[in-house]
Amino acid sequence: MQQSAQSPTVGLSTYAAIRSDIIFGRLVPNTKLKLDNMKASYNAGISTLRETLNRLASEGFVVAEEQRGFFVAPVSVEDLREISDLRILLECTALRQSIKNGDTDWEGAVASAHHKLQRMEQKMLAGDESQKELWKCYDWEFHQSLILACGSRNLLEIHGTIYDKYLRYQMQILTYRGGEAVEEHRRLFEAALDRDADQAVKFLRQHIENGVKHTLEESYTTSD
Repeated sequence: MQQSAQSPTVGLSTYAAIRSDIIFGRLVPNTKLKLDNMKASYNAGISTLRETLNRLASEGFVVAEEQRGFFVAPVSVEDLREISDLRILLECTALRQSIKNGDTDWEGAVASAHHKLQRMEQKMLAGDESQKELWKCYDWEFHQSLILACGSRNLLEIHGTIYDKYLRYQMQILTYRGGEAVEEHRRLFEAALDRDADQAVKFLRQHIENGVKHTLEESYTTSD
């Protein structure tokens, strides 16, 4: 897609900022995105904002309605279930291939990412929940490290979009599952480094399904 005439850098930074604000809940579902108001917030021109919102609409984070403008995409239980099913399909496929292809550098990257996540999880278990967004970033880094050796750029790109949609739902509640999630990550990590693809895929599937169950149990309500 062509960038705004304002500049490619401004277009990319605007896209990244708005996308992040949607994922992390700073722009809540169904919010009308008024271009005039957004000019100051994102330091971008109308053409850049319109182009950015159209791009986000193509990815499913924004809804473009004729004659009404742009809105942050709504959320629903049905959509969460569909997204989680897609994440399982994509991530499990990528994980199996990554375990097959991964070398010692891959193992080192997985170990490093798991170490960072584990240290943050220990802080969370101790009651320090002051860095929740950083915790989710470390969670992403760990899951991403596991599949980076899958050998398919397209698979990684599609998975990245689905993961962010899944994360958006988690950010609606952002409560910690505690020791259960820590143990799931440990088992997934060990199975991957043991090159036991069947067990790793099993643990990954259980981890995602338990995350969805937790999200729904934490009083998540649909928005129409």
